Amino acid sequence: MRSDMMKKGRERAGHRSLLRALGLSGEEIDRPIIGIAGSANELVPGHIHLDRVNDAACAGVRMAGGTPLVFNTIAVCDGIAMGHPGMRYSLPSREIISYTVEIMVRAHALDGVVLVPNCDKVVPGMLMAAARMDVPAAMVSGGPMMAGRIQGRKSDLIQVMEASASGEVSDEELARLEECACPGAGCCSGLFTANSMNCLSEALGMALPGNGTIPAIDAARTRIATATGAAAVRLAKAETAPAAILTERAFHNALAVDMAIGGSTNSLLHLPAIAHEVGISLDLEVVDRICAATPNLCRIAPSGGSRHHMEDLYRAGGVPAVLGELDSIGAVDLDVPTVTGKTLAQNIAGARSLDTEVIRPATDPYSTSGGLAVLKGTLAPDGAVLKEAAIGEKMRRHRGPARVFDSEEDAIEVIRGGGINNGDVVLIRYEGPRGGPGMREMLLPTATIAGMGLDDEVLLVTDGRFSGGTRGGAVGHVSPEAAAGGPISLVAEGDMVEINVEERRLDLLVEDQELERRRRKWSPPEGEEGSGLLAVYSRIVGSAAGGAVVDVRNIRPD
Repeated sequence: MRSDMMKKGRERAGHRSLLRALGLSGEEIDRPIIGIAGSANELVPGHIHLDRVNDAACAGVRMAGGTPLVFNTIAVCDGIAMGHPGMRYSLPSREIISYTVEIMVRAHALDGVVLVPNCDKVVPGMLMAAARMDVPAAMVSGGPMMAGRIQGRKSDLIQVMEASASGEVSDEELARLEECACPGAGCCSGLFTANSMNCLSEALGMALPGNGTIPAIDAARTRIATATGAAAVRLAKAETAPAAILTERAFHNALAVDMAIGGSTNSLLHLPAIAHEVGISLDLEVVDRICAATPNLCRIAPSGGSRHHMEDLYRAGGVPAVLGELDSIGAVDLDVPTVTGKTLAQNIAGARSLDTEVIRPATDPYSTSGGLAVLKGTLAPDGAVLKEAAIGEKMRRHRGPARVFDSEEDAIEVIRGGGINNGDVVLIRYEGPRGGPGMREMLLPTATIAGMGLDDEVLLVTDGRFSGGTRGGAVGHVSPEAAAGGPISLVAEGDMVEINVEERRLDLLVEDQELERRRRKWSPPEGEEGSGLLAVYSRIVGSAAGGAVVDVRNIRPD
């Protein structure tokens, strides 16, 4: 066992003495030692209950003959961090979480690890660590929040945010909605980034069936955590490391599920970053190819004004049912290993949609191509990302004048002030991984636009990113970003910008000569990030087109 290096032999008496100080017996020390990498805290609704998940995972480890030891990492609630400078820390937290797990597992020579995340950056951060360390690992999340209910109708966080921007909702109505939209523990009830990534962990083979959709409050969440703890011990005893599971085929399956469920655009930052850790390139060309070949089967809130939430996807059969439908048309390869010790095909045997209103049959999809789209063109030579399942018909092909803003705050002020007209293209730049720094989510501008009834009239384009809760004409991840001198840095007020979703184009309609003239005058803005984490991050983070990966090869002296 890996832990033998710190607990076996006469010369390790001091190490064993310290383990005994934890209250461990000699028998417990002799067993496989499994870390429980938790992320419980009292700041994040998605993590407020994770101590219970940790406890259940510990029980599973003990049942299988291992010794569990719990440690916790950080977590950011993107909803609470939204719309102010705190959001700059969200994406960088992914790397900190990853390194925290790596430090604890490697420093203590653990035999395996159970990953217990829930919210947006914690899931990919922990999976990145597992891939990098190549120590046996299995993941179980905390599960989704139930949808809120008001006057017999479902509600959620996005409804609150959009209502707050609407002049038609009174303060009293808003207060009632605010009180009931987020009813308790779990990650937000729609198919936002956290739920998207938790679903994709099943398709990757790193989590047990049901991980993505079992509600946080359901007793089945405790049972799956217990089973995951036991699975981690089996993986450790067999020395089955994540590299055996995180294969190219596994990532392609995850992308196919992402397209089928219409997941968050942020998955196109996180999946490439996880793949990077095992030496697999998951570029936007691969994404676009899989998107074009995969039907969109689900419209989960906030997509398309859907009334369905994660609890409905669970009731309809969850990710296993989605995989079953995709398998029926040959859109996935299920002969791949998973943390259960069985193949993905064996894990989901016989699974199909139990409610065709929630999970459409693969032969009768919402659309024949996936829920996300990769756009390229003169405004985004390296690519940009759109949640196609959430865009209205009017915005699928649109040409309009650019309204240019160099920060999210500047854009929000003008939007709220009524300064945006039908047909405008709101362009927010210097919000990319490097330029933000931190690539803030733009949920507040999109929610404000939607709340004002402009989501079918106004296109928003940014080198930042969007929440999984975003709907409407919202294009993010424009690459190269403005801080790197991409074409988005050269856009002037009133320039015409054109989107054509069918042709996968995003273009700046300005002559090359004029752009070259502007480029000669352009210089990158001075950063204001000081000397802390964001200053370091801005110098070592890569392009959003490659997953905003932090790598020493990205280091810039400036």
